[in-house]
Amino acid sequence: MLGIIIGIAAVIIITSLGNGLQSYMTDAFDSMGTNLITVNVSNRGTRSVNPDDMFELATDNSDVLEAVSPSVTHTGEVTCGSTTTDNTTSITGVSEYYNVMKGYDLTDGRFLSYMDIEGRHKVCVIGTYVANTLFGNKSAVGQTLKIGGNTFTVIGTLAEIGDSSESSSDDCVYIPYSTAQKLSRSGRITSYTFSVTDQHKADQAKTVIENALYEIFKSDDYYTVISLSEMLDIINTMMDMVITVLSAIAAISLAVGGVGIMNIMLVSVTERTREIGIRKSLGAKRRNILTQFVIEAMTISALGGILGMITGVMISYPVGNLFDITAVPKASTIALAFSISVAIGVLFGYLPASRASKLNPIDALRHD
Repeated sequence: MLGIIIGIAAVIIITSLGNGLQSYMTDAFDSMGTNLITVNVSNRGTRSVNPDDMFELATDNSDVLEAVSPSVTHTGEVTCGSTTTDNTTSITGVSEYYNVMKGYDLTDGRFLSYMDIEGRHKVCVIGTYVANTLFGNKSAVGQTLKIGGNTFTVIGTLAEIGDSSESSSDDCVYIPYSTAQKLSRSGRITSYTFSVTDQHKADQAKTVIENALYEIFKSDDYYTVISLSEMLDIINTMMDMVITVLSAIAAISLAVGGVGIMNIMLVSVTERTREIGIRKSLGAKRRNILTQFVIEAMTISALGGILGMITGVMISYPVGNLFDITAVPKASTIALAFSISVAIGVLFGYLPASRASKLNPIDALRHD
């Protein structure tokens, strides 16, 4: 049964870890927002788009597009007095809708407003890492900090998103996109983030955006439209293929186990030839002998399957913890593994059973 046990356990471990990785990736994409669509454009002379064009596009297609935020992003140091954050702090210019689009909560103060955008005010909302680094236990709201030599007033602090460590999602500063646009060298905005009214309408929303941009540029070479939900679907499809291939490789040991069962049953038939002759002489039909040996083979493989399932489930959790993944054994996979183990018993047990059922009772009784 060892080949069956190893094969079934390996398949369950691989599929459990694969399911856990898929769940991890789904949660990661959900945290980024699977309802979001990212647009990057390359303005070409008179053929260009600006924030007003994008806001108008969202308004005209309010059935699929909920909101839009321009994005002007760079990294750098943020200082307050003699305290400075690292060079990887994310500084992003966004609109007043950005926190709602991303699902961010605030622990103190408020987020950016329309007036902040229109007036190009030098205000900012900071993550918990920046707040803890620059201001410690004090409230950051109303305090000032410097970004690239420009003084900004803190108007809000975001609730913890990641682990509040350096370079995490909490190592961030959000300012009005109009202010970021003024401070940037080019003065152009090339990145936009849209949120859709319904995640299931992401494909429809993507088509609307692509059609609008094609009308402007008359070519699809000057823009890219990326849907996170579409990316997640592609990644899940690839993961399913990888899990299937790895499971198929692991299942090779099932074939080895099946051959082992067949060999041991052939030996059993040889050793029990006289017993088979006695049964046949007492009136046992061919189907009775056939059924007896097939059931024996099925029992061996089924017991191996059960032990393999128990072993696979027990091992998958500690292996998942080793890679910081929560293993997810699925009942459907376990049931399929058990069915395969029984099928192997029938398949590889039939040849020995058929050989036993065809024995001549006279020759079988003479066998020593």
